[in-house]
Amino acid sequence: MSQNQSDRFFEYLELERKNSVHTITAYKADLGTFSDFIKTTYGQEDLKEVNYSQVRSWIVQLVEEGLSNNSINRKISSLKAYYRFLQKTKQLEVSPLAKHRALKTNRKLQVPFSETEINTALLEIPASGFEEVRNKLMVELFYSTGIRRSELIGIKLRDMDLSSGILKVKGKGNKERFIPLLPTVVASVEEYLEERKAVKNDISEGYFFLTGAGVKMYDSLVYRTINNYFRGISSKLKKSPHILRHSFATHLLNQGAHLNAVKELLGHSSLAATQVYTHNSMAELNKVYQNAHPRNKKKGS
Repeated sequence: MSQNQSDRFFEYLELERKNSVHTITAYKADLGTFSDFIKTTYGQEDLKEVNYSQVRSWIVQLVEEGLSNNSINRKISSLKAYYRFLQKTKQLEVSPLAKHRALKTNRKLQVPFSETEINTALLEIPASGFEEVRNKLMVELFYSTGIRRSELIGIKLRDMDLSSGILKVKGKGNKERFIPLLPTVVASVEEYLEERKAVKNDISEGYFFLTGAGVKMYDSLVYRTINNYFRGISSKLKKSPHILRHSFATHLLNQGAHLNAVKELLGHSSLAATQVYTHNSMAELNKVYQNAHPRNKKKGS
């Protein structure tokens, strides 16, 4: 893989596809690993000359190294994106992965926080001072809007229209969407903005959420903040921003929200991506059905 060829691909991901830094970094790592394998095993440097049997041998090696099917599929997705780029730029006619089928995986159902856990997090934990107020607002925004971690980090002060109760976020592909804010969230935002004034050396360039040092929040700090916040509240193994997004969607569906409305709020491009959240809502619906249907009630009750 020539340096110029790969640089053009990564520029394409950043400027045209609007992929995140995290995604581009993952693509670089995957392509680098594959390129090294092809060079070491077959003595080839030009990935345009690769055939599918060589890709299969790489997959076999990854399996032998103990990687999960999910991890392997992600690496193959990076390769697919690269070869699609070569086709798009007329450098390649047919992708070596044209007939590849993803490895089978067992989809793990992510368990959302319960409404009790959310209420404990937002109603029973006091917050005072900049960091505590900020952390609580992050929880509240994730749960009340369903935004992604990258979207929360990207919020700027100008994106909060408190008079109208509307938040503007930039989602995947740089697509903008507008999300209504609950009155309680508007009040929490106002409280945070007061605390934010006390942060010295604000060099965030207008970003809404700041670290204590006055810089823009970053991925690992947001994840760590949410994980630590729920550590004493929930016994669930995974306590992350995505679980709050998952909880937002699941709880809305449990309360009868239309799937298409939830899709728009989440910023999904298709209903298929939103339907994953219906598993938990169907479980809740089934429980209500079993408890309430007269044919399933015990005699004499």
